[in-house]
Amino acid sequence: MRTIMPADRLHLLVPFALPSAAAASTALAGLEYPALAKLVARATLGEQVIGEDFQRTLPHERWVARQFGALGPASANNAQPAPAADEEAPLAPYMLLADGGTPGDATWACVQPVHVRIAHDHLVLIDPASLELADADAATLYTVARPLIEELGVRIEAPTPQRWYLSSEAFGTLAGASPLRASGRNIEIWLPHEAHSGQRSRAWMKVQNEVQMAWFEHPVNEAREARGLPAVNSIWFHAQGALRTVTSPYARVRSDAAATRGLALAAKAQVDVAPATFAALAAALNNGSGTGATLVELDPFSAAFIQQDWGRWNAAFAQLERDWFAPALTALQTGALAALDLTLCGDTGSVTLSITRGDLRKFWRRRLFASLFIE
Repeated sequence: MRTIMPADRLHLLVPFALPSAAAASTALAGLEYPALAKLVARATLGEQVIGEDFQRTLPHERWVARQFGALGPASANNAQPAPAADEEAPLAPYMLLADGGTPGDATWACVQPVHVRIAHDHLVLIDPASLELADADAATLYTVARPLIEELGVRIEAPTPQRWYLSSEAFGTLAGASPLRASGRNIEIWLPHEAHSGQRSRAWMKVQNEVQMAWFEHPVNEAREARGLPAVNSIWFHAQGALRTVTSPYARVRSDAAATRGLALAAKAQVDVAPATFAALAAALNNGSGTGATLVELDPFSAAFIQQDWGRWNAAFAQLERDWFAPALTALQTGALAALDLTLCGDTGSVTLSITRGDLRKFWRRRLFASLFIE
């Protein structure tokens, strides 16, 4: 008996699914993806946002913020540059909500422990995911940092060891960059600055310096360096904003990302972790309540993309083809799924495609996956 997925639409959001045109031949070498190729070929092209090289947030962060109304409406018609007002994604209060905190009316920023490497003549932020920082060590470092931060009149909460949240009027309209946006790059242009003036914040620099000095030669870092791991030598500020009323275009949201989960919680959508496969999602939806659209955020690519590990990215792509794109195509073909939306993101931009069963019969549509790559 054929299983019908009880959802009007399924929307897959996939960060870092689009390599740059320059890296595509390496990233896709030897890879076969007939299901995704057919979906892309037959789809209707929706919103296409071409971002800028020095935007301080990531395309999928701005996309979810727009979808739930945490930002003003996007003015991105097909292939239009993202406006300057769309540069920020004030997601910290929603991340705090997802992590179990209570944002209230305060303005919050997310702060993460990081490693900043000294290069020849500049400093480089290392991808936080590559730190291999254990929760116990993160909690120890937090215990050291907390009183120093509170002495400066800054409110701090740490509902999880790896993500902390700071609130202070002294931070004003301080704009930070997403850690993955700045990772692997000279941090000079990515450091927090006042959104309207571009000035550095003395209040933030004082907080950062106090923590850096307290962690220098701390036993946690000495033990890490003895194991060949980088020291946790700084903190990174990003996503500052205040909670606002949001609404969800989705009845259900499945994601492991704190920002997406928090937006869904604030909008009172049904929230759960991202399932491993399309089959697991279909089974879960058939076992529960289910009309309305479902958003699933799949993120197997972030670390590999940031580290330019195209072999690992390639393997993740093959698995996504097998576990999601191929069964989603089959579900469309059989009528088990009414409609599928795909939002595929790169480092700066994103593209949204919509496919119905009827679209699959439009053989004259022959869009290539490569046509979606951003220069």
